[in-house]
Amino acid sequence: MTEPLARRLAAEGIGSFFLFAAVIGSGVMAEALAGGNVAVALIGNTLATGAMLFVLITMLGPISGAHFNPAVSLVFASRGELPWRDAATFIAVQFLGGVLGAWAAHLMFDLPILQYSLKARSGIGQWTGEAVATFGLILTIIGTVRHRPTWVPASVALYITSAYWFTSSTSFANPAITIVRSMSDSFAGIAPRDVPMFVVGQLLGAAVAVLVSRVLFDERAPRQVQN
Repeated sequence: MTEPLARRLAAEGIGSFFLFAAVIGSGVMAEALAGGNVAVALIGNTLATGAMLFVLITMLGPISGAHFNPAVSLVFASRGELPWRDAATFIAVQFLGGVLGAWAAHLMFDLPILQYSLKARSGIGQWTGEAVATFGLILTIIGTVRHRPTWVPASVALYITSAYWFTSSTSFANPAITIVRSMSDSFAGIAPRDVPMFVVGQLLGAAVAVLVSRVLFDERAPRQVQN
């Protein structure tokens, strides 16, 4: 039975709060402790994000589906699995919860709450990285929901953990977190001017994943064998 919309929105807001706080807060902590070693900082950022994703999807997935990502909500709406009106409210709550999570991370580390990033992330390589990262994320979600629903938390968490390292962009794969990360001049930040092309790459990757998932995962009538 579908949970009431208010409960689903609360789950999306709380999940986005903790996910975005984990991404930004772990980036701040990792950079402070890594002594200038970017690889070590990225390891810390990666492990915290993957672990938080597993916990949040396990806890909140049964309530809202644990999207925490406008691209995911748009994909489920396009597949007829989420009403478009609900998708719009999901996206609004994801963004609001994410902003509050970023501000909470800044507050915890005694940083200015309101800020913007100076970290440049641009170029065809980075944009391609975002398209590939989001394509893989959406395919992971749809395929695992279809065949191994109990494995969704682990599959998504492990995919993002991997994608932090195999993609050139370190796998934002989420329009809301991309925008919010532009509001944090930290290890996880992105300059506001670089946000639009990241979002374009993410939406393009998600759209291609929807098309591919129809071939790979959607139910089809079995073919009759002719003797």
